[in-house]
Amino acid sequence: MNLSMLNQARELKSKLDKAQKELSNTIVEVDSGKGAVKVTINGKQKIQSIKISPEVIDPDKANLLEELVLKAVSEAIAESQKLAAKQLKELTGGLKIPGLT
Repeated sequence: MNLSMLNQARELKSKLDKAQKELSNTIVEVDSGKGAVKVTINGKQKIQSIKISPEVIDPDKANLLEELVLKAVSEAIAESQKLAAKQLKELTGGLKIPGLT
């Protein structure tokens, strides 16, 4: 491995570290049920909060609330993954790097 390749690898590592930090600071908020359930997640797919409107808390309709929470969490994760993939694709120039893309 020549010095140029080593320097390129270091530069890419530095850029990836920066991108990971930016992703952890990027917040995505998704809701379901017209705002009845709101999920906040960061770019590293870590859920930050789940807010549930008191109007949808009905013991007789627990399954509805479960569906709303599941939908909001699933959408939040999908949005966060899209955001991360886009940022990493820009960084790697579209190269498929195992474990990153």
